Amino acid sequence: MSKKWICVFSTLCIVLCISTACRKHEDSNNTAKVYGAMTTLDRTIVPDVVPVNVNEPKAIKPWSIDSFEIYGYGKWHYGPGDPCLKRLQLMPSGYTGATATNSTELLNFFTLTDIHIMDKETPTQAIFYSFLPYMWPNVISCYAPAMLYTTQTLDAAVRTINSLQKNKKFDFGLALGDMANSSQYNETRWFIDVMDGKYINPDSGVKDDPIPGPGNDYQDQFQAAGLDKSIPWYATLGNHDHFLIGAALYTTRIKNSSTGSAIVRLGNLVFQPATALEDEKYQMGTIDGSTRYGTIIGADSIVSTTFFPVIPADPDRRVLDKEEMRAEFFNTTTLPTGHGFNCTTTLPGCYTFEPKSDLPIRVIVLDDTEEDDDIPPYGSWANGSLENGRFEWLTAQLDAGQQDGKLMIIAAHVPIGVEPALSYLAWYPSKDKEDEIIDALRQHPNVIMWTAGHLHRSMVTAFPSKDPDHPENGFWEVETKSLREFPQQFRTFRIVSNLDNTLSIFVTNVDPDVSNNPLAATARSYAIAGSQLYGILNGMMQQDQMGKNYELIVPLSPEMQTKIKAYRTKGGK
Repeated sequence: MSKKWICVFSTLCIVLCISTACRKHEDSNNTAKVYGAMTTLDRTIVPDVVPVNVNEPKAIKPWSIDSFEIYGYGKWHYGPGDPCLKRLQLMPSGYTGATATNSTELLNFFTLTDIHIMDKETPTQAIFYSFLPYMWPNVISCYAPAMLYTTQTLDAAVRTINSLQKNKKFDFGLALGDMANSSQYNETRWFIDVMDGKYINPDSGVKDDPIPGPGNDYQDQFQAAGLDKSIPWYATLGNHDHFLIGAALYTTRIKNSSTGSAIVRLGNLVFQPATALEDEKYQMGTIDGSTRYGTIIGADSIVSTTFFPVIPADPDRRVLDKEEMRAEFFNTTTLPTGHGFNCTTTLPGCYTFEPKSDLPIRVIVLDDTEEDDDIPPYGSWANGSLENGRFEWLTAQLDAGQQDGKLMIIAAHVPIGVEPALSYLAWYPSKDKEDEIIDALRQHPNVIMWTAGHLHRSMVTAFPSKDPDHPENGFWEVETKSLREFPQQFRTFRIVSNLDNTLSIFVTNVDPDVSNNPLAATARSYAIAGSQLYGILNGMMQQDQMGKNYELIVPLSPEMQTKIKAYRTKGGK
């Protein structure tokens, strides 16, 4: 063979080897395409630029759903994948990551959060606040066009998880709260029933069929796929799971309104929170579920309206308290029964579990939402809180995990240390308490990660150790995006042992596959249009919304280096 052909053959071999190596890396990060399961490592959802149209009505709003397609809102295409970027902020100075050679997989799990399963026809909503310009863009929590399709979106996410499961098995999943939008019985049941694979009727009141025929509108019944029965999933409470729209206590009047036929009236929860629940200044509005695009009805100031709609009542709209809500998770066909909640303890929303009996990793699930008896400093019950014994419970679990030689993952709804002290989404009752919690975490070197939802963004924050001689005293915080607003994503996590006695946590965003799911595809279009019209895609929140994929390097204490090395040596999988 001539030197020329030897060079060509050698080049082809090198290219093939590189391709194979990259393919193996893709497979190891849950991106294999054998079953059509893709993540954002493979491709991303890119909204099309909305064309300038001089004929577009000035009054087009996020609820002008019938105009979205006409004027180019909600359209999208596939873009290139987001690469996995290595982050080293917890590591000592001089560490480059070059020695972090992946060796043994320890865990593979997913998180989903903030789906806000919604009874769009309930009389107890907050749609009217979306009409107030000074509230934007925060009012996407009061009205989001994709809220018509929350059950279908969750089903699409579950189907995608099942598809990924065929390539690489998940050890468990975490639902990080705000499973329901306003703690109603039917909302909670829809969430659990979609996860269980039940037949779903996402309608309330009287049965509506906006577009005659099956499977073609948001009110039609459908068979949910259900999560693969081999995957245990665990739940934690979100503020929406036990407060009115996640922000206010239920009064007796509002609880009674939820099952009635009159749309609830409230005051201004933003500027007059102390009196808003008893004030009847604004009629909040609801959705007419018989209309193709979910027309808003009855949202207006009381002094300027004479239209007070009477809607079909429904006893399944009853409000659940925290105990009743948790009890519903024992009525399930997926595992484990109760999904982590334990109604026999003094803090049934807080618990721990160990995914593998021979692996020294423990998950601490934390209810860090406010209690009913809290008095929030900013008039909203959307803050984080560890009152009423929960901070003491957490520190006891941290001590126990450290003593038992377990690496620890905190799973909660509200993230920590990422909001300014004066934010209405910050921690209750003060910034000092939040700092106290962060200090407690840093005092336990076996804590590797806090994972949360709540803020509807996809952010990763490093909390490095304050002691340069002990980098293991730092931890990562990983936030998962809401499934309701664009980009509607969940996350996968792979924790891998490295040969240099560190860990790599691969965090990857996943867009639910809607290729064979026209209703979930409509939900994606509506979610994009809502973000475009609220200005979120073009504003300062864009970076927070989009997120990235990362390999997070975690330093280990000498003790845990030894334990993980022993697990690796004996062939742990």
